[in-house]
Amino acid sequence: MGCCRKTSRWEYPGRRSLLTAVIVICGALVTFLGETNAAAIPTSTLEFRHHSNEEIPDILASIHGRCPNITRIYTLRERSVRGLPLYVMEFSTTPGYHKIYRPEFKYIANMHGNEVLGRELLLHVASYLCERYLAGDHDMQKLINLTRIHLLPSMNPDGWQVSTDTGGTDYLIGRTNNNSVDLNRNFPDLDRIMFSNEEVHINHNNHLLEQVERLQEPIQPETKAVMRLIMQVPFVLSANLHGGDLVANYPYDASRSGATTEYTESPDDQTFRHLALAYATNHKNMANPKRRGCGDDGYNFGKQGGITNGAAWYSVQGGMQDFNYLSSNDFEITLELGCDKYPPASALQEEWENNRNALIQYMWQAHIGVKGRVRDAVSGQPLSNTVIHVKNVTAGRNDDILHDVTSVHDGDYWRLLTPGHYVITASRDGYHPLSHRVIVYDRPHEEAQRVDFHLQPLPQLMPSANGDSKSDTEYEEAYEETVRNNIVNNLRKKWLLNAYKHAITSN
Repeated sequence: MGCCRKTSRWEYPGRRSLLTAVIVICGALVTFLGETNAAAIPTSTLEFRHHSNEEIPDILASIHGRCPNITRIYTLRERSVRGLPLYVMEFSTTPGYHKIYRPEFKYIANMHGNEVLGRELLLHVASYLCERYLAGDHDMQKLINLTRIHLLPSMNPDGWQVSTDTGGTDYLIGRTNNNSVDLNRNFPDLDRIMFSNEEVHINHNNHLLEQVERLQEPIQPETKAVMRLIMQVPFVLSANLHGGDLVANYPYDASRSGATTEYTESPDDQTFRHLALAYATNHKNMANPKRRGCGDDGYNFGKQGGITNGAAWYSVQGGMQDFNYLSSNDFEITLELGCDKYPPASALQEEWENNRNALIQYMWQAHIGVKGRVRDAVSGQPLSNTVIHVKNVTAGRNDDILHDVTSVHDGDYWRLLTPGHYVITASRDGYHPLSHRVIVYDRPHEEAQRVDFHLQPLPQLMPSANGDSKSDTEYEEAYEETVRNNIVNNLRKKWLLNAYKHAITSN
């Protein structure tokens, strides 16, 4: 067993439902082998302009040509409605493979076709990562050495084309895919399942896709492609890039009561606020309380640190953000990058400068909290599907965080947490649970703290004298009798030895 696993063969461990089986099919990710016109793109400098759908693979191929040892280009299995590939660029020291203890991170942009800034920013992120790595930038090399990064510049290339062809000025034209479906309302609504579980006190708070019994509408090919990616790669942290306002939005996106606006906190509200602030405070303007809001009378989210709870802003059902959190181990936020959904090319360089540091600093958040590996204490074999539960005991608190994560194929896990004191428990069927008390520190640009677990197997059934199996109770009784007999025998031996010594002395 090696330390790395090929992405195209990754099978996300966990419970399966019919819907999951439909989504996760062998060979969901396809390495990009198509011909490109890389020579048409400058080898080191990416222009600040809007790039067409046809140019995206050329740009990525050019970057891969400069950094072949740390990059890979692949396409998602499903194409857009109009048949366009969905290209992803990966950065890693082991491209194409998951490596133990190395968190998986993703950015997805252009989900709404007429919100285009994120698309250009991710192309520049890819170019920048390659450029700085080759330049010997210690921080950038460390980030890539410790993280596996996936960049999907355009989830909705069809919508981008419609918006671009109509001038890119309308607030709605091009938003949807080519079937007129809003992709950010097209994911299975796991929020309602989560809230229903809460109401009836069902302790099932993660990997909820198996509970989906019906869909409100057909899943679009672009949505299915991303769902498949989420199910196959054990992402730890991600963000989807939008436009129309300037704020970092965090779960839940859907309100618990069904109200149009209502602060609806997730079990990880504290961690999500930290993640949103990590982006907002490193953006040049997002957290500025004195900047103008969007529109004539738009609210300035800078007055609240540049962040907002999604449902407190407006409730969204079927969104990608909450789907990530409730279907997998992935923590995702939504980044609204500016008032103008389709900014002019002349504004792109300034927007890059506004966002560059925030985009990089947010990637580093994949390393907050703890990580580790779960093994069988007897055989040493890695244990997947182990439930990792956390209790916050900081400053006298005793609060269970009611959102668990699970270990993945090789037994490794990651749990994003803010600084504090925690009790972390690993449990799995057939094993004794094990808890560790941990202090999480604020260590910027360092790996997450290692907290490993070695779980003791529960006693197996033993054959009785007549060949039948003993029950657990019978086994425990037999074990206790053996212990008692050993104690009695040891005491008898000591008594006989002392009696013998006394007899010798008296003679």
